[in-house]
Amino acid sequence: MGGSLRVAVLGAPGVGKTAIIRQFLFGDYPERHQPTDGPCLYRPAVLLDGAVYDLSIRDGDGAGPGQRPGGLEEWPGPKDWSLQDTDAFVLVYDICSPDSFDYVKALRQRIAETRPAGAPEAPILVVGNKRDRQRLRFGPRRALAALVRRGWRCGYLECSAKYNWHVLRLFRELLRCTLVRARPAHPALRLQGALHPAHCSLM
Repeated sequence: MGGSLRVAVLGAPGVGKTAIIRQFLFGDYPERHQPTDGPCLYRPAVLLDGAVYDLSIRDGDGAGPGQRPGGLEEWPGPKDWSLQDTDAFVLVYDICSPDSFDYVKALRQRIAETRPAGAPEAPILVVGNKRDRQRLRFGPRRALAALVRRGWRCGYLECSAKYNWHVLRLFRELLRCTLVRARPAHPALRLQGALHPAHCSLM
């Protein structure tokens, strides 16, 4: 047994958090968007490099579908959603929506502010979803990636939940990054160094 990992997938309403998780777990994609009714918890087991890991994937930050992107007024307290026990964060935005990117920026800042003193640093992977709508994106990928990696000091990756593009890679890199967390390197550097092929599959 490899151990367990607690992951929180957060982002503004409608960016595709649930779609990403469902593609990873079940290989399906809902054609019609249905707002998630409160946070959901998934508990899959995955096989990575010959070891089995139990994941707890939290979908959503408790924000209702009517909450405007960028506003964190309804952000739950740390004790309400076990922020202190989260091992890694996936912050999802829509590459066609600058507001959703601002929301992710605010989420990252709030995570840093509420992380308990002395707690281990949790890797953060910023994910630009809806890459299938590339022509409608609000900003160049390279510029956004550089901002996130150098300015925010987080990992960066883009995917398409609709076409299941880079979804598996997303979770594989997050797993590998978290497993090497004890090494003396920054999470952003560890995430960018996790790009070499590795076997990761659901059980």
